[in-house]
Amino acid sequence: MSTLERRLQLLLDHERYARVAAEAERSGRSVNAVIREAIDAHYPVGAESRAVALGEFLALTASSRPGPSDNREWSEIKRELEDAWDAEISKGLEV
Repeated sequence: MSTLERRLQLLLDHERYARVAAEAERSGRSVNAVIREAIDAHYPVGAESRAVALGEFLALTASSRPGPSDNREWSEIKRELEDAWDAEISKGLEV
């Protein structure tokens, strides 16, 4: 792990801070550690980001999500995909 070299002042609303503080308490880590981990999870670097993207792509292709033979309207398929991505993002924030 690299040496921490930069200081950052981050202003959060009460609800966001409460979520981060609750995760820190639950996991026995500092609020700072939770925020650093969230940054690393959301913005992976180099080969790691390619591996994450590949994993997400493979998960999409292996799922029962809609495909070319689906007869539903595009707006319905798009809404379902957006809901699935929102759920994945929310799940990632809870880690």
